Amino acid sequence: MRTAPSRWGVPGQPETMAGPRPVLSVFAAMMITVGIVVGAGIFQTPALVANIAGSPLLMFAVWVLGGALSFIGALTYAELASGYPSAGGEYTFLTRAYGRNLSFLFAWARTMVIVTGSIALIGFVLGDYLSHIWSLGPYSSPTYAALAVVFLTAINLAGLRGSSRIQNVLTVLEVAGVLLIGVAGLVFGSTPEDSPAVRGSDRGTLGLALVFVLLTYGGWNDAAYFSAELRAGPRAVLRTLLLSIGIITLLYLVFVFGLMSALGFEGLKKSDAIAVDAMHQILGRTAGQAVGVLVALSALTSMNSTMLVGARSNYALAGDWPVFGFMGRWHGARSAPQAGFIVQALITLGLIGFGALAKDGFSALVEFTAPVFWFFFMLTGVALLVLRWKEPGTIRPFKVPLYPWLPLVFIATCAYLLYSSIRHAQSEHAAYVALFVMMSGALAEIGLRLHEQYAKGADKARSTASSVNHD
Repeated sequence: MRTAPSRWGVPGQPETMAGPRPVLSVFAAMMITVGIVVGAGIFQTPALVANIAGSPLLMFAVWVLGGALSFIGALTYAELASGYPSAGGEYTFLTRAYGRNLSFLFAWARTMVIVTGSIALIGFVLGDYLSHIWSLGPYSSPTYAALAVVFLTAINLAGLRGSSRIQNVLTVLEVAGVLLIGVAGLVFGSTPEDSPAVRGSDRGTLGLALVFVLLTYGGWNDAAYFSAELRAGPRAVLRTLLLSIGIITLLYLVFVFGLMSALGFEGLKKSDAIAVDAMHQILGRTAGQAVGVLVALSALTSMNSTMLVGARSNYALAGDWPVFGFMGRWHGARSAPQAGFIVQALITLGLIGFGALAKDGFSALVEFTAPVFWFFFMLTGVALLVLRWKEPGTIRPFKVPLYPWLPLVFIATCAYLLYSSIRHAQSEHAAYVALFVMMSGALAEIGLRLHEQYAKGADKARSTASSVNHD
């Protein structure tokens, strides 16, 4: 039996099953990345950011700054992903930099809440908009969310080629729809008169605005999970990231400009459904209702993209912990970690059920996701510095320019957003949920360590007994 690199790139592990193969084009990976990022959030956050910023100039400055900081983060991730191509993404980087203990906690949080919670929350957005078109009863929204999870999981189990084609179509339609709203606002909007008084914002409120903006940009980092599946090689992850963020930044700026043109700054601040109100204002009620379908389509696209990367982190976890070995079965012909998809779907369905029963389940999960996300995002940035020191001989097809200053800017940004997301949390429930999940992960890791020691002891005892009997 020949040996091959393990799922985080350490040689010596027996190769007993098929693994990721280079089947994705840069365009397909870019469509998945854009599909993750351009979700339902862009239809909600512009009004929040306008209220926090207090003036059009500051509002647009925050959106541009969000794009610039995402570019810096992308350069950091491109070095890590090109140097350590793997289906494990951040799990791979954290494992190599800090060892299995911390990376297990990351994988636990990602599997239990970060990814599955994001899928469930996007599912509720999908369900809310579809319920306005055709209600399925008192639990219409969670029913739509659950059906979407089952449907998309089935598509992904059929294979990466088919799911990536569907993702390409959905993303093109999604981007075209967002661009259409922005351009329509710019062309047909009358820019209603705003009140002459324009207030400024202090650093704290602008920091909160940046939290919402970067959450709306969030998800580009998941391109790292496809670094081992790019036909053009690991270095192509740089092109994937930079092209994706460039498209997203341009799209967001056109969209926000269009909303401003259609509603005016004060109208944008007051709107609860910005895209619907903008299209209603310039093209009439029918166009406004059609936007609801677009938002549902955007949510579906984001759900599918998030599922694609989430299942791959489950697959990477299985390579490090034998007890999770069932999630390490990669279906070679379909290029899919099938057990990883199934586990992800089951946990997501459980969270959807929780959201349907819990009065504040939606808000608690939203507030929980941000601090945990930014904490591990920050540690991933630090991992670049650690790995440069620990493994100087590693071949790095791409290196971050202006090292170490750009990675330090990325790390400082993550640290500030971690602080801001905790400081501005609206509910203490989020902190309790986060603490519970991380403690349960720590307990699970202790249990796994004890299980490993017991298994080693049992193997040693059997070996000794066999040797005695043989003598």
